[in-house]
Amino acid sequence: MNIVIVGAGIGGLTLALMLERVGLAKDLRVYEAARELKPLGVGINMQPHAVQELDYLGLVPALRATSVEAKEFAFFTARGQHVYSEPCGLYAGYGVPHFSVHRGDLQQVLFDAVCERLGENAVVCGHRCAGVEQDADGSDVRFVDPAGLTLPTVRGDIVIAADGIHSAVRKQLYPNEGRPLFHGINMWRGVTRHPPFLTGASVTRIGGLNTTGKIVVYPVRNDVDGAGNQLINWNTEVVTDVASEVDWNGAGRLEDFMPIFEHWRYDWLDVAQLIRDTEFILSFPMVDRDPVDRYAFGRVALMGDAAHPMYPRGGNGGAQAIIDARAISDALLALPPVAALAEYDRIRVPFVSEIVRQNRTAPPDIIIDTVERLTGGARFENIADVIDPAELARMSLAYKQLVRSDLESVGTADAVKGSS
Repeated sequence: MNIVIVGAGIGGLTLALMLERVGLAKDLRVYEAARELKPLGVGINMQPHAVQELDYLGLVPALRATSVEAKEFAFFTARGQHVYSEPCGLYAGYGVPHFSVHRGDLQQVLFDAVCERLGENAVVCGHRCAGVEQDADGSDVRFVDPAGLTLPTVRGDIVIAADGIHSAVRKQLYPNEGRPLFHGINMWRGVTRHPPFLTGASVTRIGGLNTTGKIVVYPVRNDVDGAGNQLINWNTEVVTDVASEVDWNGAGRLEDFMPIFEHWRYDWLDVAQLIRDTEFILSFPMVDRDPVDRYAFGRVALMGDAAHPMYPRGGNGGAQAIIDARAISDALLALPPVAALAEYDRIRVPFVSEIVRQNRTAPPDIIIDTVERLTGGARFENIADVIDPAELARMSLAYKQLVRSDLESVGTADAVKGSS
């Protein structure tokens, strides 16, 4: 089967590896718009529901070598008061780890595996998709180079568009959709060399959008300088009417958000100094798109951010792209091409659409938002005087169950050993 994948991001590269895993990658090519793949971006959390798919591809050792294996989720108010913590990954009994990783490192692990298993020519750079056409026997993809000059058309039995939130294929399939939806929150992000804090492997959320702003902080690389310092990812969110450009690598300015975080200095982490010591600042608006009714159109299908761009919360932007790849691969192994893409569509559309909606209203951050709302941002003596900790645990579990990252859905270490 001749398969064309548009986009060499997390979703597209994972799909190539999934198809190789089941013997369907003989005539596969991945076409990428960039002239070359570079380790861009900041951190991403790969929770067990995504890591189990990467484990299926044999990538856990490579990920472990380049990332931080997270030990816990930790929640704090903007005053630095502890609200709730829980173990994650292997420390919570899962059969696979939770990795906090630099997005560029994750993409490099995937790219190296594609080159090793499918050959160095499997990824073709400098090819930006300009549109697709299809007939009863296959699909034709039109490409242009980085200067906009027309390149030869490529034909495949099927085309999978993994070309992100600005997908040319999605624009063709949904021509009246318009720009991504901005909901009044902007993000500023960066990475900083810093000594380990808390457990040295804590995915930490501080503050609530209801009362102030919020920041998510976690390490993505260990001992980056031989002196024990880690590379710490930080991501701030601020309610604002002003949106940045929808560009994952757009530059940001410290003065646009720093006044909110200037006094966030705690005995366990100086947030303000962490931000000021950053290597760079990126700015990106919190955007998504309303869920659509279809990802598959005959011999053409959308996946990842091209299919279901969502708020980047709970690691589910990348995770759901990885799970899309497994769903497409499984369907193509069992069914003829058009029927397989229709089956992928049937399985994934309703499920991921609900995650898109929930990421707007009830992501994992709801734990801190609830406490900040109940206290009005004031200090408290004991969290149990504000809310039953069991209720906080229930909120956490509810989101995990929604995205199927809970222990029952993913499997325990004993269950994994029992199936091996």
